[in-house]
Amino acid sequence: MPAHATLSEDEKKAIIAFLRDEGHEDKLEIEKMQSSFPAEIPFIATGHNEFKDPEGFPANEPPWGMLTSINLDEGKIEWQVPLGTYPELEKRGIPSTGTFNMGGPIITKSGLIFIGASMDERFHVYNAANGQLLWEYQLDAGGYATPATFMIDGKQYVVIAGGGGGKPGTKAGDKYYCFALGDQR
Repeated sequence: MPAHATLSEDEKKAIIAFLRDEGHEDKLEIEKMQSSFPAEIPFIATGHNEFKDPEGFPANEPPWGMLTSINLDEGKIEWQVPLGTYPELEKRGIPSTGTFNMGGPIITKSGLIFIGASMDERFHVYNAANGQLLWEYQLDAGGYATPATFMIDGKQYVVIAGGGGGKPGTKAGDKYYCFALGDQR
């Protein structure tokens, strides 16, 4: 990691605690906190800057992206699963880590969750009851848009744009993918 001469001791300790997944309950009193930024500046936004390890993966512990089912009536997480994977890590035998995600899911009446969103450029189908991955399809470029569903003559279809590119930095594409759902009889 490059030297950061402008960081205060408090800021350096905070980065180390984050990397080691420690200090979740620690709190600093604002009056005693040493900051490398002037106190008069109320807010500093520098964009979404990624913090990566030497191999280009996120520097924090995985999972790096999650699909989460929340029971809104109880305010509790029902289940969570990593969303996406890095093919390079899969080849090494490392299971799904999740990736940076951009895009939302849709859920069908029959309990299927459809989502692209991940940097592995795959279109995923999950069981809404338990988060089990049921099927995935390798797109030519990332599906970062929320899918859509429609019916024609009683047959349900799901479509997603495979545009890729953008903030995830994956290759760009120009296709729409349309899948027919099987009969639920």
